[in-house]
Amino acid sequence: MKYFFLLLLCTFIPKNVGAQIYEVGVFAGGSNFIGDVGATDYIAPNQAAFGFLAKWNRSARHSFRASVIFSDLKGIDRDSDDPRRKERDYEFDTSIIEISAGMEFTFFDFDLHSIDTKGTPYLYSGITFTNHDNYYFLTNGDYISENTNSWALGIPMALGYKTRIANQFVLAGEIGARYTFSDELDGSVPDSKDREALSFGNTNNNDWYMFSGITLTYTFGRRPCYCNF
Repeated sequence: MKYFFLLLLCTFIPKNVGAQIYEVGVFAGGSNFIGDVGATDYIAPNQAAFGFLAKWNRSARHSFRASVIFSDLKGIDRDSDDPRRKERDYEFDTSIIEISAGMEFTFFDFDLHSIDTKGTPYLYSGITFTNHDNYYFLTNGDYISENTNSWALGIPMALGYKTRIANQFVLAGEIGARYTFSDELDGSVPDSKDREALSFGNTNNNDWYMFSGITLTYTFGRRPCYCNF
């Protein structure tokens, strides 16, 4: 019975008095692409990335998180260490909008109402939807628009470190990989089935891209009820 009442307390108090901590803020950094065109370095930002994010801190160890990030993905075969790509000399550049939602886990308690809170590493994962324009390559290397766009489903995997820099501000730096269930982001696989013959590269490996940067968030909300039982 004691645990039943504690459960009710944790369930209803946040709804009635807004006793959770929220964060809203911005992301700024860079992106790089890993696929069938361009270099395959894991952390080598070559395009700017910016966006917005929001968090709902459900406990001192985990938060629900959502974000929208805007960037370009660019690949240049001349920048690759692979001599075959250098000889091929393809190049692509496409704009993306990424919508992501998931959960952030901290390595240590991160209670923003505690004066002892300084900083902690964290992990983030969830699901992404990435909107991109569709292109394809002609055999001579020309990069041609299909005049359509697609959504690529993906999985984000980010590692970061965050710290409180003022009573209501949190600064974080993170590096995040996005594995997508698509091989179309770089134009190596045309979206149209009529152009399947123009596909190239390793069609068994899907596209990846990376975000590296910092976030600055503003926190608000009353002292949370983190019930442990």
